[in-house]
Amino acid sequence: MRPPTDMNRARRANLRPRNRDIGQENTSIPARGRKAGPLPPSYGRRPRCRFRCALTVPILALSGPEVSTRKLMVDWELIDTVLLDMDGTLLDLYFDSYLWKEHLPRRYAERHALDIEAAKRAVGPRIRAREGTLQWYCLDHWTAELGIDISALELEVAHLIALRPHVPDFLQFLRNRGIAVVLTTNAHRRSLSHKLDRTGIGAFFDHIVSSHDFGVPKEQTAFWGRLLSAVPYAPDRTLLVDDNPAVLRSARDFGIRHLLAIRMPDSRGQPRTHGDFASVDSFLDLLPPA
Repeated sequence: MRPPTDMNRARRANLRPRNRDIGQENTSIPARGRKAGPLPPSYGRRPRCRFRCALTVPILALSGPEVSTRKLMVDWELIDTVLLDMDGTLLDLYFDSYLWKEHLPRRYAERHALDIEAAKRAVGPRIRAREGTLQWYCLDHWTAELGIDISALELEVAHLIALRPHVPDFLQFLRNRGIAVVLTTNAHRRSLSHKLDRTGIGAFFDHIVSSHDFGVPKEQTAFWGRLLSAVPYAPDRTLLVDDNPAVLRSARDFGIRHLLAIRMPDSRGQPRTHGDFASVDSFLDLLPPA
């Protein structure tokens, strides 16, 4: 049997350029196996990670014992591209949960001379009303709406940013196998940049995409078509891992075949049930047994 790395590389030789961060700079770079030509606006390079990347944040441990005999949930012979969400998938969602549900109301209460519960009642419904829209994820929108610099608040609690269990092992496994790895996030560009700088995982990705680059959130099917125009991938040979069921549904409607949810995106929250979608506790579930 041919090594899987060689097989995947051969399949993908004509599919995609490597190491691009959409949203960084305008450029025209030829991909392997296709003619050079104009790429979508704001299509830039990222440095390639040739060895295991240095990580600068804690990696959460699982709360229970890890099982060494596991049924592999993905047939990697069927996968050429992996699309990975960031918050709640690669990173512990607790950072965002605390920021928006606790830290922001506290700062809002201080500014408006309210008690914390009154501040939560003032802020919470306004945020929930935008759920699923691009504005819900937009730092600029909420800075203007609430009169508080949300980027500054992120920095105040940046120590809470943490990788979920086995994320570096999984990312390294994908690179070693020659699978294309694409970060697809709804995070605002400033938040995305901050988290990548903080965690050190950015160089693991062939492409980094924020839905703000396309003007449409991942919850809308149109996102995946715009992604396909910028980052060539075969939907029937692509795996998406995301903690948001609305995102998984929109990807399924577009035709992405392999879909996995995250059972517990917030380490201090409650496990989620995802109905139609298989879910994992840890990326260890996706790694072949040692």
